[in-house]
Amino acid sequence: MAKDFHISRSTLVAASADRVHALVNDLHEWQKWSPWEGLDPHLERTYAGPPSGVGATYAWRGNSKAGQGRMEIVESQPHHVGVDLVFSAPMRATNRVDFTLTPTGDSTTVEWAMTGPQNAVMRLMSRFWSMEKLIGPDFEKGLAQLKAAAESGESGPR
Repeated sequence: MAKDFHISRSTLVAASADRVHALVNDLHEWQKWSPWEGLDPHLERTYAGPPSGVGATYAWRGNSKAGQGRMEIVESQPHHVGVDLVFSAPMRATNRVDFTLTPTGDSTTVEWAMTGPQNAVMRLMSRFWSMEKLIGPDFEKGLAQLKAAAESGESGPR
């Protein structure tokens, strides 16, 4: 039986929840802050559905570092965005990603969480590296880049 994993990180962003939401709720905007951008300079991206919000999808195919997969926004509220994430390569996995935006004065606390089952390959890998060690640094990098993008004032609804 697969054991579920949960990983989350958070940061305080000196920007409104609306500004942060615009960067997370529009998958085109992820190029500004995703920690996985740049893994493959020839990454193939495909967007479908509405430009943002529920039903927006993003699929990618890249080199062995970038892999292949698809995400779809399945929940979008002013203070929460939920994403279904399916990896096809280098290994198969289906996870849930949630961004929770909590206004804190003129700033926003952003929590980025991912949950999903640990398949046999992931369980074997976790004997050597925990999911925290594998994904945690990427979340920290992504949140730092999201913070920089939101605080730069260059983001906004499409």
